[in-house]
Amino acid sequence: MKKILVLVFTAIFLFSFGQKKMNNVEYKNSAEVFTIKGLSQSTSIDCGNSRMILLSGQVPLDAAGNLVGNDVEKQTQQVFKNIESILKEYGATGKDIVKLGIFITDISKTPDFRKIRDLYINLQNPPVSSLVEVSRLFRDDVLIEVEATAVIKNK
Repeated sequence: MKKILVLVFTAIFLFSFGQKKMNNVEYKNSAEVFTIKGLSQSTSIDCGNSRMILLSGQVPLDAAGNLVGNDVEKQTQQVFKNIESILKEYGATGKDIVKLGIFITDISKTPDFRKIRDLYINLQNPPVSSLVEVSRLFRDDVLIEVEATAVIKNK
């Protein structure tokens, strides 16, 4: 009998102080970034004390869907402008990025990418990154696509 009471009180204790149920996944789009119907620009996952924000691959299109730039440097500026606009929806910035996935059509242009990237990220603790050269992206005039993951503290 004593063991059953201990078990019952332990269960009540654990359920009383366990993490409360909540909708821990949220999807957002930014009006400042071109949106393709049926695709989300980002999702965030509540991780308790922090929130992880996952961004879909960002390309150098403005809010109207027009290509910005014809070289990696100019296109990267638009990509990071899009990333910043989406992160802003969550109260985050590029300094909160912890991982980047970079898809580039000419790996020799990596220094041009890094020059712009370094204006947006935390250089003291730069994000982990994967850089992949691809033969082409979804359009022939798009030279770069960047995925980002950021982490912020919950308020």
